Amino acid sequence: MNIRPARVMDVKEIHKIVEYHANNREMLHRSLSAIYENIQEFVVLEDEGKVVACGALHVSWENLAEVKALAVLDKYKGRGFGRKIVEKLQENAKNLGVSRVFALSFKPKFFMKMGYEIIPKETLPHKIWSECINCHLFSECGEVPLLIALK
Repeated sequence: MNIRPARVMDVKEIHKIVEYHANNREMLHRSLSAIYENIQEFVVLEDEGKVVACGALHVSWENLAEVKALAVLDKYKGRGFGRKIVEKLQENAKNLGVSRVFALSFKPKFFMKMGYEIIPKETLPHKIWSECINCHLFSECGEVPLLIALK
């Protein structure tokens, strides 16, 4: 198992993993172009050279970043790979000088097990919700906002 920064050659695998979960209404869709444009925010977890999990850290504000596009292939779930990705993204946030990380998740229990707390969406900067307005799930969104203060 190896966690590393994503590379351009990983984009199609990242897209496949994300789209699988998005099609099952477990997360939001990400276009290939959005992944290419933001590849520097992504990390991947490889198992025997195969990309099996991914996630991204997007800095949103002076002291706030978001975990985005966190996904693990079904075959590899239950091995702690999602947790390892989030831990790496939190480490990246600390290295950038960011001390608060949030997630918008359809599976809040996962993040709560990692110490995140559910927060009112109104406590997040309005800039974050601009992406929501254009989402096809806007009127029926089941994403839960969660936040952790890094130590």
